[in-house]
Amino acid sequence: MSHIAVERNRRRQMNEHLKVLRSLTPCFYIKRGDQASVIGGVIEFIKELQQVLQALESKKQRKSLSPNPSPSTPRPLPLPAKPNHSPIGLETVGDVGACCNSSLADVEARIAGSNVVLKIVCGRIPGQILKIIAVLEKFSFEVLHVNISSMEDTVLYSFIIKV
Repeated sequence: MSHIAVERNRRRQMNEHLKVLRSLTPCFYIKRGDQASVIGGVIEFIKELQQVLQALESKKQRKSLSPNPSPSTPRPLPLPAKPNHSPIGLETVGDVGACCNSSLADVEARIAGSNVVLKIVCGRIPGQILKIIAVLEKFSFEVLHVNISSMEDTVLYSFIIKV
């Protein structure tokens, strides 16, 4: 009986922890309700948060090293493979993604299943998100999900776009 009670308590605690993880994670990251999907979605969400943190720490370090305000040097977003450079400044990553960095923004696009994950790191400009979505819709792209993370004057826009 004691073993059954211990196992029941362990399952109850596991389910409670999974509920908390599910509530803390944006619903897009969790494709199904099973335990493996919840944990996998949480892992992807944490990886994205780590990228945002790394970008913000890098920007903070650049600001502290540079006493005069100047345009920040763009930092490429981490990509899974070695990029190939093209003459127009676009870096391709095999057949699955591309990255473009300019003085205005760092942009990364990756194919994820039947969708495209578009990430943009840039300075905060009022009304910017509306303009980005308007351009995407103008080109007949369907925006499935938008995630916005910001700190001080830097913003990370993550879009999931239906292919």
